[in-house]
Amino acid sequence: MHLNPYGEYAVLLAASLAGDWPDDRSGIEARTREFGMTMTFPVHADDHAGTRRVIDGWLEVVDATSDPERAAILNARMAAVAAYPRLTDHDGEGWHLHYRDDLQTLPEVLAAVISVGTALHLTTRGMDRLGRCAASPCANVVVDVTRNGRQRYCSVRCANRAAVRRHRERNARG
Repeated sequence: MHLNPYGEYAVLLAASLAGDWPDDRSGIEARTREFGMTMTFPVHADDHAGTRRVIDGWLEVVDATSDPERAAILNARMAAVAAYPRLTDHDGEGWHLHYRDDLQTLPEVLAAVISVGTALHLTTRGMDRLGRCAASPCANVVVDVTRNGRQRYCSVRCANRAAVRRHRERNARG
């Protein structure tokens, strides 16, 4: 049996949804598959809007201005989605733990997975490993998964744009 810690991939999934919101429920489910979730979810009319609320709530964690504030928001989110762990064997993955039952909706599952994954990411890598891109005017989420903990940009494109801007500013002064 392996333990699925819902770590890094859940935070990267949330950042992906926040940065490029799908047009419909099938787009959300396709994105969950891109990030490694293989289970199917019962379809509910509120899945698209409900998942948007999950992501908007997660962005409150991203935008928190202090570690205690970030922890308080995240603790409240995890308390709201508490579920019992259970063994499951689906989709050829082998026996592993899930923290939900089979009848939960897509937004409910994502709220739990993203909240727990974010908590694991922040506690194992550092409370400052989540934020917004430093390349103005970009406001995309940055999930810092680097070894040295210094990721400030959401993409190479934004990092290059910021470097060019700094270079031009130095040349204009000099």
